[in-house]
Amino acid sequence: MNNTAKILWASDNKETALSMVCLYAHNAKVKGWIDNVQVLVWGASQKLISEDKEVQEKVKAMVADGVEVIACQKCSEDLGVKDELQACNMQVYYTGELLSSWIKSGESIISV
Repeated sequence: MNNTAKILWASDNKETALSMVCLYAHNAKVKGWIDNVQVLVWGASQKLISEDKEVQEKVKAMVADGVEVIACQKCSEDLGVKDELQACNMQVYYTGELLSSWIKSGESIISV
């Protein structure tokens, strides 16, 4: 049985970020619903994180509790937000290969 949640977060919608991505990813990890929770942050979601203190605090809490939050470095460079993302303790690196491996695995990916 697969025990990893893979979430691709690309939306800049704050309500979706708080009420779906952050809420589910964090609870899935801390409540033990799923052992490994990975959130891949691409595009517009990076801008939201960089500009919104409430979302930043949610991301920091998720990371502190063991959710693996990874940001696409190319997106962060294009948007000029790499420092803000790293300040939230998320990993920032080129992630095209990571996303490709997710797709090739055949496992479910939640895309928001």
